[in-house]
Amino acid sequence: MIRRLTNYLRQKLLLIIFIGFILGIFVSIYSNKLVETTSTPESCEMCHVHPQATDSWKLSVHYNTRVGIHIGCADCHLPPKGQGYLKEKIKASARDFYGLVFKDSADFNWEAKSSLEQAQRHVFKASCLKCHANLFPLTLNEKGQDAHLYYTQHEEELRCINCHLNVGHYDPNALHAKNVEFGSTGSKNQDKFEKPALVESLTSFTETVPGTTISFDMKAIPGGSFKMGSPETESLRDADEGPQKSVSLSPFFMAEVEVTWDEYLAFYTATAAEGRSTDTEGSRTNADVDAISGPTPPYGQPDQNWGLGQRPAITMSYHSAETYCQWLSQVTGKTYRLPTEAEWEYAARGGTESPYFFEGNPGDFKKKKFIGKLFGKSSNLINQYVIYEKNSDLKTGTPDQVDANPFGLKNMLGNAAEYCSDWYSEEAYKNLPEGAQDPKGPVTGEERVIRGGSFKSDAGDVRSAARDHTQSVAWLKTDPQIPKSIWWLSDCNFISFRVVCEFDEKTGKK
Repeated sequence: MIRRLTNYLRQKLLLIIFIGFILGIFVSIYSNKLVETTSTPESCEMCHVHPQATDSWKLSVHYNTRVGIHIGCADCHLPPKGQGYLKEKIKASARDFYGLVFKDSADFNWEAKSSLEQAQRHVFKASCLKCHANLFPLTLNEKGQDAHLYYTQHEEELRCINCHLNVGHYDPNALHAKNVEFGSTGSKNQDKFEKPALVESLTSFTETVPGTTISFDMKAIPGGSFKMGSPETESLRDADEGPQKSVSLSPFFMAEVEVTWDEYLAFYTATAAEGRSTDTEGSRTNADVDAISGPTPPYGQPDQNWGLGQRPAITMSYHSAETYCQWLSQVTGKTYRLPTEAEWEYAARGGTESPYFFEGNPGDFKKKKFIGKLFGKSSNLINQYVIYEKNSDLKTGTPDQVDANPFGLKNMLGNAAEYCSDWYSEEAYKNLPEGAQDPKGPVTGEERVIRGGSFKSDAGDVRSAARDHTQSVAWLKTDPQIPKSIWWLSDCNFISFRVVCEFDEKTGKK
């Protein structure tokens, strides 16, 4: 009896296992079919209701391939199977479904979502290498070979989309060659200024650049003393902002806004006779020793297609900014230069000692998570004065979007970060003598100070005392030229500069 019962149970167990096995096969087959079905471009379009992405994909070289193969959404936006494919698919599906149900696609900033910063979160390097296993095909030209050789030497730092962002979604403005037309347009019928502004006292003035239609406002900054850096109790403070030191500054003039594209292109056009040769460095062999060698044509569109005009000129190197100051000094007869770090902070504070020149605590303005939004303090006061990550749409703005600080300066704390003349050092303030007069920072260094946050910065990085520095190597990672350009940055779209004009207190002149 027991033996019959045992056999019966064994048979039932085997039957259950067999049925489970068959069901498992069916589930596996149909699960794979479900995965495949929901990985097609048509399936992706059901949740991604932004037609411009589909339209630009169908115009791209990933759709119009030479061999007739269409590279679909999942081929780039999911890793290869066996390399985390299912995990990333589940995450992407959950995220997309949530967006479809709870968000309005009309409110999405698709331009920002198409940027390199966003794309890096949704395009997998392994997917690129799966299809492009051979980085040196026979059809690759010499410049391409140089670029891919550079990539193989820096694989840990670079991703394919650093250079090939637009192969999946066509962008008519994305050039992979020198943009020789850049700066060639504009009004040519306006009357040009014949003389620069006359300055005889410490009074704000409007500079007029001879031979151009360009003018810009310079604000008089009175001399005085202030505490440079931030106290240890300041919220979101970094260690390199201290210890605080009292310093004194002579009076000077500072531009109301960052150098605009209109202003920079006047320089670019005026120096067109120089630096336009095919070499990276530009021609420096002409007999006219006083001639200033201007920038070579850039690759792509330096303004990121956000617009020129009164937006701050961006993506130029420190060398380019210094050369602009030399040119401006030459054509106006004044001494224009980049501000020292002390001058910049003194001007940015406008006589205040708080984290910002307006009321508010950095924690109130910082980007908050769900709980913080429910129970934390909120304030829109910062939006009145600063273009930063929460209100910028991830691009630069124009001066009319913000109010000025107490010295009449706009966008000191945000919009675009700004070069200073000082070498950067974490120990700069420790080595700064108390009560120093017109300090100029360390004598030597490897990177330069940059001040002021940008359209990418959070509330902590747009404080008056916040410091940062250039990144010479990182900002030129994907420059296709060998040697790298001394004029343009290939991997930094948030840096600009603001000019200072010197003032002689004894003579009352610039």
